[in-house]
Amino acid sequence: MLCISYLWTIRLVRMTQAPARPRAARRQHDREIVTLAVPAFGALVAEPLFVMADSAIIGHLGTAQLAGLGVASALLMTAVSVFVFLAYATTAAVARRVGAGDLPAAIRQGMDGIWLALLLGAVVVAVVLPTSPALVELFGASETAAPYATTYLRISALGIPAMLVVLAATGVLRGLQDTRTPLYVAVGGFVANGILNAVLVYGAGLGIAGSAWGTVIAQSAMAVVYLVVVVRGARRHGASLRPEAAGIRASAQAGAPLLVRTLSLRAILMIATAVAARLGDTDIAAHQIILSLWSLLAFALDAIAIAGQAIIGRYLGAGDAQGARAVCRRMVEWGIAVGVVLGVLVVLTRPVFLPLFTSDSAVKDAALPALVIVALTQPISGIVFVLDGVLMGAGDGPYLAWAMLLTLAVFTPVALLVPVLGGGLTALWVAMTLMMTVRMLTLWLRSRSGRWLVTGATR
Repeated sequence: MLCISYLWTIRLVRMTQAPARPRAARRQHDREIVTLAVPAFGALVAEPLFVMADSAIIGHLGTAQLAGLGVASALLMTAVSVFVFLAYATTAAVARRVGAGDLPAAIRQGMDGIWLALLLGAVVVAVVLPTSPALVELFGASETAAPYATTYLRISALGIPAMLVVLAATGVLRGLQDTRTPLYVAVGGFVANGILNAVLVYGAGLGIAGSAWGTVIAQSAMAVVYLVVVVRGARRHGASLRPEAAGIRASAQAGAPLLVRTLSLRAILMIATAVAARLGDTDIAAHQIILSLWSLLAFALDAIAIAGQAIIGRYLGAGDAQGARAVCRRMVEWGIAVGVVLGVLVVLTRPVFLPLFTSDSAVKDAALPALVIVALTQPISGIVFVLDGVLMGAGDGPYLAWAMLLTLAVFTPVALLVPVLGGGLTALWVAMTLMMTVRMLTLWLRSRSGRWLVTGATR
């Protein structure tokens, strides 16, 4: 742990130095993007593996238990994903102060984000514990699955503060230009979660409750590791660890627009799923397959976006608007290139991919055109994810909120018309393409305007 903290400090000192001039800048940008994006991708993929591990273990207990896990996990993931702004806003704020060369202030800002995470986590626990049965019923769990879902949800809710601390602390380390430590912690957490679940579910005979306790313990251990790293950094640089109302309030204000953005995006995905459900069982089954692939591809593109948040914040904090614009341009090129590669891979692997999820020829036939659409639009997705990350790194949350609300307003009527006009799943994914195109245009216009290029240690 001490070694990690030491290397982390050395890396920060180097990165606060003046950036390379134009001839070397392109190569430096590539190194920075790869250095940050590759570990970030690994950490992003690790989180869904928690759910997969739980599903694999619980699935052998019975169908009712697995169904209960499915409902409870959906509720938990929704609750936690709403607060992803804890990572995004903290990354941008910390990175700015790193760019300005003020490491104590950077860590102090990160601690404010962690205190906010603890406060929000306590509120969520206070809400979820007494309302668990009602929430499970709202999600339509069957009579046999509901008791298991309630048990899992109530126990797992105790780990929500730790989950939110992990989000905020991850944002701190990303802002400090460190995506490797989150990768190590995520991998360690995944391994610990699998072992604990197997021991508690089967060895201790606790059933689904054992799986929930295993996840709580693993998430709590991850939070402790993060806190140890951040606290050691704070002590080394003389940063205060005490909660400050002004700092916590500033973190909340920076996160509020990103919360609106996240909720709008979640609404779009929920509307798409609801429309697919109205199209029939075959189309909703195919939609879930395509949406799963779309989400998996998003992890690769989101890794570049995370690099963008950290790098852009640092450049703007250092007062280098020209460097920020140059690295933005380079990251867009990366987004397009990765999008093209992902699109080609989707097309080449489609004969193998679809049979992994279904043997129903009708579902395959419904999914194939939508799969082609997803493949063709990956370059658009690459631009969207990168520019989204750039503007987050710049602290341009209010614009992102309004842009996503506009996207939601455009997408909703188009999507709702799909079943009315007799369209199928292909038409729905054309509407999804429209949604991504609107996002691309709004983000591109903002990036071209230069209004996001606000320099300084704070925005």
